[in-house]
Amino acid sequence: MPKAEWNGKVIAESTDFQRVEGNIYFPPDSIKSEFLQPTSHSSSCPWKGAASYYNIVVDGNTNENAAWYYPEPLEKAKNIKNYVAFWKGVKITE
Repeated sequence: MPKAEWNGKVIAESTDFQRVEGNIYFPPDSIKSEFLQPTSHSSSCPWKGAASYYNIVVDGNTNENAAWYYPEPLEKAKNIKNYVAFWKGVKITE
């Protein structure tokens, strides 16, 4: 079962995930939201749309903009609406 971990804590874990461009996107109900803080950072993908970001905060340590999601994805990416992906040192295991 895919799992996202950072700083010794499991941030997300689920068998119901989407794989897009080599990234695992976790469904919203699998995310431990107590570790996430919304940020004002955003980016854009030509086929997925505008991405929003979260900081991951564990035991007082912050990993800035280390999680992203698409709140209103374009048509081709509707399957990952609000699913969360990780980077910046977040360990993903399967």
